[in-house]
Amino acid sequence: MRIGDIFNHRKENLDKLLQKRRNVTGQQEETRVEIKCPECGAELRKDTKNGRLKICPDCGKYLSLTPCERIELTADEDSFREMWPEMKTTDPVSFPGYGEKLEKARRATGQNDSVVTGIIKIYGYRAAVAVLDTGFFMGSMGTVTGEKITRLTEYAMKKKLPLIIFSASGGARMQEGLFSLMQMAKTSAAIERFKEAGGLYISVLCHPTTGGVSASFAFLGDIILAEPKALIGFAGSRVIEQTIGEHVPDEVRQSEAHVKNGMLDGIVERGKLKKALGRLLSLHTPRPMKKEAGIANWSPSGVSSTTDRAAYEFVQLARDKNRPGITDYIDNLFEHFIELKGDRLGAEDGSILGGIASFHGMPVTVIGHRKGKNLDENRRFHFGMASPEGYRKSLRLAKQAEKFGRPVICFIDTPGAYPGLDAEQHGQPAAIAENLAAFSSLGVPVIAVITGEGGSGGALALAVADSVWMLENSVYSILSPEGFAAILWKDAKRAGEASEIMKLTSREIYSCGIIDGILPEGDLLYRELDRMLCSEIDRLKCLDEDELIEKRYARYRKFGSR
Repeated sequence: MRIGDIFNHRKENLDKLLQKRRNVTGQQEETRVEIKCPECGAELRKDTKNGRLKICPDCGKYLSLTPCERIELTADEDSFREMWPEMKTTDPVSFPGYGEKLEKARRATGQNDSVVTGIIKIYGYRAAVAVLDTGFFMGSMGTVTGEKITRLTEYAMKKKLPLIIFSASGGARMQEGLFSLMQMAKTSAAIERFKEAGGLYISVLCHPTTGGVSASFAFLGDIILAEPKALIGFAGSRVIEQTIGEHVPDEVRQSEAHVKNGMLDGIVERGKLKKALGRLLSLHTPRPMKKEAGIANWSPSGVSSTTDRAAYEFVQLARDKNRPGITDYIDNLFEHFIELKGDRLGAEDGSILGGIASFHGMPVTVIGHRKGKNLDENRRFHFGMASPEGYRKSLRLAKQAEKFGRPVICFIDTPGAYPGLDAEQHGQPAAIAENLAAFSSLGVPVIAVITGEGGSGGALALAVADSVWMLENSVYSILSPEGFAAILWKDAKRAGEASEIMKLTSREIYSCGIIDGILPEGDLLYRELDRMLCSEIDRLKCLDEDELIEKRYARYRKFGSR
């Protein structure tokens, strides 16, 4: 090799090394690139946690994610498989200038339309996923978007996969006219068929979710979650103002307001969303209960058959503010509890707490009255007196449990149903009646435990069950002793006397055959309660649906029969 060739070879190697260093430096600079918050102007670096999540560290604003960014945050690494990426709209109404705008959007986003669909894994659980892209015509739903969501839903039904849709959209796409509007009906019909076939649909509402998307598939989820402060509604602000001349503040249409109005199951921060979805997928994966050895031979212990206490003493014990409440039972008996809120009709009533949990590995639905742990909570939850919205929420959760084959476990502690003006105006009698009727025919095991006060129809609304138990110091009655005395004797002060004749203590009720057993309190409480639930679920799961419902009907049919 000549000397000149040697120098040329060294120069080539040096040039390659310098180019490699430039590429690495460029990649590092790209990961450090800053994004400006449109709300406050703060800069987010992509190589930080807030930058990856696209959440402003100063004002907390959630910036829009591209479908790729959303999938990267949600899916297990290298698990996403895209479906139908080649689909393009045919411009069904030949809208002027639409074709040029489509091409511009495609170049800007790298996508052919406003939704990306495919299959992902979340902590190993496979799911069909769709992500709307606000960067493409504001995520609006045209014929391709509707078709891809419909195809994905049909594929999920065929393959028995859960369906997750991340919505972020301005609504129907004006440039496709009635063909766009028809996508609302098409996607809604596909979702309904999927749900009727037993499919799990989780809808995640992001900023913004409005118009034809919010009024179709976005609000049809079995479970509906939202990101914080997402704008969710039907009509846009400009449409409202120019149509009816009213200004509707964004605050009343944000996700927080929709939780209060009973339309969402919950709000989940972006950084916690993957974990929440993984837990929901896990809790919708059927699993048998892991049983302890000898649990089938269990019988309650620690409760004496007699007592020296007066009946009204039990009333006072049942009302003791230091008694365990629904949150204590959830914490001590279940794992992975996820609260589900709202009646999906207009309000969230916190006096009924419900959700999904794992009991010895088996998914179950837990519902119960919540009195609160302090005076502020007592007032907010009406001391455990549920409104119609609370009973409608419990009914929604019970029907959902039936769909997915989960046992229902109810914890009852209420003086009675809330008797206020709002409750009367919103249909309290109908809400209780609907619960009684629906619980009587649920096709899954229902177990009820009266843990404190079991007052009147407000308690019975959650106590139509295959198996009903009482804690030894709880009470169960047609109404409160004070109310009983006031009605019969016009003197509420005779409550103690009323208690003696009302037969409201656990021992008296057990002797009448209305309940199945009594559980001890104190140190044995959670152990015996856990064993009872294991034993009863094991017994009831052996019955087929028709036999279960027939036995439940016979249970209540016998009371008062001659």
